[in-house]
Amino acid sequence: MHRPMKILTASQIREADTATMQHEPIASIDLMERASRQFTRRFVQQFPERNCPIYVFCGLGNNGGDGLAIARMLLAQQYDVSIYIVGSGTGSDDFEVNRKRLAGVSQTGASRAGVPWVHHIEKQLQLPQLSTSGIIVDALFGSGLNRGLEGLYAKVVQLINANDYTVVAVDIPSGLYADQPVGKKDVVIQADFTYSFQLPYLAFLLPRNEIYVGEWAAVDIGLNDDFLQQAPTPYYYLTHNWVRSLHRKRKRHSHKGNYGRALIISGSHGKMGAAVLCSRACARGGVGLLTVHVPYAGYEIMQTTVPEAMVTVDPLSEHISYLPEEDTIPIEDYDAIGIGPGLGTKASTAEAVQSVLKEAKRWNLRLVLDADALNICGQYRDWLNLLPKNTILTPHPKEFERLTEKAQNDFHRLELLKGFCKKYQVYVILKGAHTAISTPEGVIYFNSTGNPGMATGGSGDVLTGVLTALVAQGYDSLSASLLGVHLHGLAGDLAAEKLSRESLIASDIVEHLGRAFATLY
Repeated sequence: MHRPMKILTASQIREADTATMQHEPIASIDLMERASRQFTRRFVQQFPERNCPIYVFCGLGNNGGDGLAIARMLLAQQYDVSIYIVGSGTGSDDFEVNRKRLAGVSQTGASRAGVPWVHHIEKQLQLPQLSTSGIIVDALFGSGLNRGLEGLYAKVVQLINANDYTVVAVDIPSGLYADQPVGKKDVVIQADFTYSFQLPYLAFLLPRNEIYVGEWAAVDIGLNDDFLQQAPTPYYYLTHNWVRSLHRKRKRHSHKGNYGRALIISGSHGKMGAAVLCSRACARGGVGLLTVHVPYAGYEIMQTTVPEAMVTVDPLSEHISYLPEEDTIPIEDYDAIGIGPGLGTKASTAEAVQSVLKEAKRWNLRLVLDADALNICGQYRDWLNLLPKNTILTPHPKEFERLTEKAQNDFHRLELLKGFCKKYQVYVILKGAHTAISTPEGVIYFNSTGNPGMATGGSGDVLTGVLTALVAQGYDSLSASLLGVHLHGLAGDLAAEKLSRESLIASDIVEHLGRAFATLY
C-alpha cells in the first residue's frame, strides 16, 4: 500500500537501526556496509566520471566509518580516491573495522601495505592543499551532533566550504542539526548534494538549510519496516503514488452538477490578472460550475478571458464592496468559495470579506482564503474566529506572520503553524520550496513537487483556483490540500521541463494542469 514518507527524528532513526539489527538479525558493521553500498550506488549514478579526484573526509565516529566504506567501494570501481581522517585517537568500533578493511587495498587492486592515499589530519598544520577541482565526500559527523563544531573540525569545514568543489554529504551535512535550528555562529558543511539513509531529516525541508543541504535524496537501506510504520511523527513527505490514491475517478454517467459549484471573489483595479489566473485554474481543476465575482470594470475582462465562467459584478468599478447579488445563486448554495487574489485592502473590501466570513460561519460554507483576504484578516485578527472549521488558508511566510507573529527560526515557524491550525481548526498551506500543509490535528505534510521557476507573480492565485475546484467537487479539506498542492507543483515542473525555470509564468502552470492530472490515472 502506498503511503507518505515519514520524517523521523535522529533518535528515532537510531532506534530504527537497532530494531533492524535485532529483527533481521544483522550486525552493526553489516548494516553500515549495506548503507555505504547504497550510498555508493547513488554516487556512481550521479558521478560516473572516474578521472575526477574524490576526497573523502572522515571523522572518527560511525559517519566516518560510512565514509571509509564508501571510499573502499569507490576505489574498487577505479575512482581516484584520497581519504582524510580528521582527529586523533581510536574511532568507534565500526570505524575501526572499516579502517582495517582498507589495509592492503590499492587503486590497482594489488595488495600493498601502508595505504598511501589515507592521510591523517590531527592538527591545523596538516590541513591539505587540494587540487583545483574534484568532489568532496563529507563523512565527518552524522545526525547525532548536538553542539557546534569547534577547533580542528571547524577549520576543516571552513577549508571545504572555501573551495570550489562539488560536495556530497553522507546522511547529513556535518555541523547541521537534524531536529533543531543552526546557530548564527555554527560552522556547517555547505553541500551540493546530500544522500540520507532511508528517510530525510526535518532540517532538509526548511528554507534556512538549503545552503547546507543542497539537493537531497533518501537512499533505501532496508530499515525495519514494522518499526518505521509504528514510529510516531507529526511530519510526512508526500509521494506521488500516495497522492494518486487520493484522486477520485469520474463516473461515465455524470454531469456538471456532480462536480460542484464554486465562487471566486477576486480582482481590483490593476489586479484583474489575479482573478483571471485563479478562475482559469479553477476551471482547469475540474469544477462543474464556476461563478466569478469581480469589480464592475472587470466584467468584460472576465467574459473574454474565462468564457467558461459566469460573472457577477460589484456596484463599484475598481474594487469589491459587496457579496454577489442573490438573484444569481444564493451564497449558501455554493460548494466552495475562494476569496483573496487581487482583492486589495480597501475598507469597503475588508467589509465584504467580513461579510463572506459571517455568511460562511452561518451556513458552514467551505472557504479557501488567499492573498489580500489573508492580509485583511491579519489587520482584523478577531475575524479569524469567524472561520468555519476546515477552512483552507494559503499564506506565504510573510502573510502567515501577519496572522500570527514573527518566527524566530524555521522550527519555531512550524510550531506557530501547528498552534494556529489547532486553535482555529483550519488547514494552512504555508507556501515555499517544500510547501507545508498543516492540519487541525497538528500534522504537517511537506510537498515533493515544484521548482524555483514557480517563484513568479500569479503562481499562488493558480493554487487558490485549483484548491477551490477540488473543494467544490467534494474532496475533504485535507485531500484537497494535498492533491491541490502536489498537482500545482507538478504542473510547474512539467512547464519548467518544457520552457525552463527562468521563462516560467503563472499561465504556464494553468496550461500544464491537464498533464499533471493525467499522471493520476
